[in-house]
Amino acid sequence: MEEDLSFQKRLIGRLRHDWTLLLLAALIALLAVVEGANALAAIGLWIIFGTAILARPPLTVDAPGSVKTHATPEDGASMVSALAAGFAALDAPVLVIGSDASIVIQNAAAEKAFGSFPVGAHLSSKLRSPGILDMVNETIATRRPNQIEHAERLPSERVYIARIAPVGAASDGASDALFVLSFRDISELRLIDRMRSDFVANASHELRTPLASLRGFIETIQGPARADPKAQERFLGIMLDQATRMSRLVDDLLSLSRLELKSHIAPDQLVDIVPLLGHVRDSLMPLAQEVGVDIKLHLPAGKAEVLGDRDELVQVFENLVENACKYGQDGKVVDVSVTNGPGAPVEVTISDRGPGIDAEHVPRLTERFYRVSVADSRSKKGTGLGLAIVKHILTRHRARLIVKSEVGKGTDFTVRF
Repeated sequence: MEEDLSFQKRLIGRLRHDWTLLLLAALIALLAVVEGANALAAIGLWIIFGTAILARPPLTVDAPGSVKTHATPEDGASMVSALAAGFAALDAPVLVIGSDASIVIQNAAAEKAFGSFPVGAHLSSKLRSPGILDMVNETIATRRPNQIEHAERLPSERVYIARIAPVGAASDGASDALFVLSFRDISELRLIDRMRSDFVANASHELRTPLASLRGFIETIQGPARADPKAQERFLGIMLDQATRMSRLVDDLLSLSRLELKSHIAPDQLVDIVPLLGHVRDSLMPLAQEVGVDIKLHLPAGKAEVLGDRDELVQVFENLVENACKYGQDGKVVDVSVTNGPGAPVEVTISDRGPGIDAEHVPRLTERFYRVSVADSRSKKGTGLGLAIVKHILTRHRARLIVKSEVGKGTDFTVRF
């Protein structure tokens, strides 16, 4: 009877251990699916673990009063190795820790994100966040899953959802319990949320000013200036400028929306840049003459073809040359150069000899509504969206915009295809 009870206890222990491994394998498969891995590959991981468990030799009774298993200390090391191999397939940082918060397994993504943890080292040796450490301690004590939002400032700003959960149904106080600590990167989502809120705030501000002007002038014309034709004529001219400004702003916003919808579709038509730049110069000649700027083209004798959308490329170079004429008019000359050669990318550089741009502003020039000088931009009828449109078009064309500027000497905008 005692032998039967001992065997039953061992059998129950074996079943609990097997179910723990199966649950851990299922968790690996679920993480793989969440992180975008192939669903069949994730299910395959779970099947591999299950097959390994079912193929293990059964409990045997060698003699009355003795119950043995074929498990050895090496089996535990093999299990850890198998789990490590499974987590290595994930591109999300994952740590497996013991009930004393020591590191048991670390995958490559975790090592890349947080640095290398020596096996057996305490979690706090690398992760110093009080929030994460408190969460881990609470889960170890209560055996209940938990999660928090965690931000890393160095070496780059990243935001994670850190989640910890116990593996299996280990009893309270078990010294061999394992816990999976995973990190889901939500940095891009937070950046998009911040950009969306900034965009709404900026767009509202840009529209509020001309709308307030229009409302004020309309009330003035209806009231004190009702019988003053000269004042009405002057006010109507200002109202037309404000309405035109709102129209330009709405047109640019619609252009951005259209570009974002097809940003993933690369154009496949060959466009010769040489005649295109000639067309751009001809269309901007009236503006150049008005501000006293001479647009000079430096073009190769042959063709300079790129894959692109002609209308969108015209919009890019009209925007860049127009900006050079408006903001670099003190230099009196805008140079447009094309360079290409065998095996070399086509590059178009628009150079002005104006006041230049401080280095602190250069990285943010393509942000929506960002202006080096708000007053200067509005006086030149800018919407603050031109370079954002340029950036989106060039992203669709798989091209780069390179900005080099020196205060007092001018600015170069280079488009490299």
